This record gives sequence, structure tokens and C-alpha cells, in this order.
Amino acid sequence: MDIGVLLPTGTAQWGAADPRELVAFGRHAERSGFSSLFVNDSLISPRIEALTMLAALAPVTEAVTLGTAALLPFLRRPIQAAQSLASIDLLSGGRLTVTVGAGFPGRFGRPLYALSELPWERRFARLDETVALWRALWDGADAFHGEILRFDDIPPTTRPFRAGGPPVWLGGATPAALARTGRLYDGWLPYPPDPADYASGLRTVHKAAADAGRATEDITAALFVSVRIDEDIESGRRALDDYARVTYAMPLEELEKIQAVVTGSADQVLDHLGRYATAGARHVVARLGALDLPSQRDQLERLADLIPAVQPAAGTK
Repeated sequence: MDIGVLLPTGTAQWGAADPRELVAFGRHAERSGFSSLFVNDSLISPRIEALTMLAALAPVTEAVTLGTAALLPFLRRPIQAAQSLASIDLLSGGRLTVTVGAGFPGRFGRPLYALSELPWERRFARLDETVALWRALWDGADAFHGEILRFDDIPPTTRPFRAGGPPVWLGGATPAALARTGRLYDGWLPYPPDPADYASGLRTVHKAAADAGRATEDITAALFVSVRIDEDIESGRRALDDYARVTYAMPLEELEKIQAVVTGSADQVLDHLGRYATAGARHVVARLGALDLPSQRDQLERLADLIPAVQPAAGTK
């Protein structure tokens, strides 16, 4: 199981620190053995813009995957987003992975669509068409005719490093999202609180892929999870409760009903992540439960110590 880390790009996570230290944070994570660096995307809370952060990391990292978790395409003009993503893929030498989402009800959904001057209705169809448009542009298309997006006489656009462009994953675990992942996407990045729900969802993704004539091994099974390594579960939960209240304006007991949360001692965290591995997860994107950059670094070091236990030794499977 690969272990990646979500960079603390929100001001609530880096606090009074110089935000340029996030580049050094990412470089240190790569040297510490993390296999990927992900960023999230929003207009609700102040943060470093997702694609800007990845562009800054592309030339100063070497092998680590650079990803979004999740990018909200409706916040951007679709052809401009395709250009930006292809550029990052070029600058990184083909290390970009793009997880996308359509937003959620509440303050993370409708208000953002209003600010983007787009309708909330048919948002999932718009998302799928946007990804289809990107892939067409990355293959050199000069026109695109969907039900929602239609473009003619498209001038030559930036081609990504890899033929066909970077892999595109979908975030979400509704029945419709599972089916769409299997049919259309290269990976799945949900955050179900229960490993059993992860296993069930992955089976549905695989069935949809098989029904569409796709190989299930071509779909990366990933997991987005908040992680806090502490002295014990009780102290970890206290820290994560502070994190949840600052980040989501809700207590931990509400957040963990909808998102995967793992805390406790190193052994307890390792055991819990192992349950997701047994359920089929092969790439973890860990959000570190800390509210300033020094604490983020401390959690990064603690999680890095677990990497040898979840990754096979060289030459083994």
C-alpha cells in the first residue's frame, strides 16, 4: 500500500508560518518516503490554490506523484483547466494524478456553483463531460460535442507529458459515483468511515468496470483518510476534535460519521490502516490532523515511520 500525504495548504493548517515553507514540506515528505503529495481545492476557506501549489512542487520534486484530492473542475473554465493540468504534467515529467469531484450539498456545493456562475443541476453530467473534454484535448482534438459542453474550432492546446494525459480518479461513494468510477475513471478516492463499506464500494466499482469491458486492475483503489498519531486514542481524538471544529465547524463525532478518521498510537493507526488494506485500498492519501506547520511536520515524521510496515521490500510483492 502506497502512502501519500495531503499538503496543509489551508491557512488553518499552516497558521502563522511562511506559506512558502509548504514547498520545503513537500520536498521533505518525498525524502521521507511518501509516494505522493496531494492538495485539495475550495473557494470556501483561504488556501493556496491547488494547481498553483502543484506547479510550484513539480520542478523541485523528482519521483513523487503530484495529485489533487479533489479538484473541483466547475471552479474553472474547462479548456483553461485542461491547459493547466497538461502543463503541470509536463513540468513534473508525467507525475500528475487528477482526482475530481462535483462538490457536495451545503456550503461546499451550491454556493460555489453560484460563484462560478454555473447551475447546480446536472453537475455530475457536467463533471463527466469536462473530463471527457480534457481527454479529447490531451489527444489533440479540435472540437468537442457533448450534451452540455460544445466547442468547435479549438486551436492547438498544450499536450501533456503522457499520451492520453494524466490518470483521472473520482472522489465519491454514492451508488451513482461507484458506477461512474467503474465505467469512466482511472481510480477511486473515497473516504468511507468503515472499511467494510470500502470493500463493498470497491466490489461495485469492479463490477461496473467489468460490465463496461474494462480491466479492474486498471482502476487504482485509493483512500482519503484523516490521520493523527498520538499517545493513545483519547489524546488523538481530542486533537482531531480541535481540527474538525476549525476546519469543518463541526465536532469530531459528526465528522467521523461521514469521513474516514484514524487515530491512536502508531500501532493502533497501523492496525486501522491495515483494515483498509484488507478491504482493497492500495494508495492512502493521509490528511494530517494538526493545526500549525510544526505540528504538521511532527505528524509527518510519525507517519513516515510507518511506511516500511505497509510497503513491501524491494523485489517482493
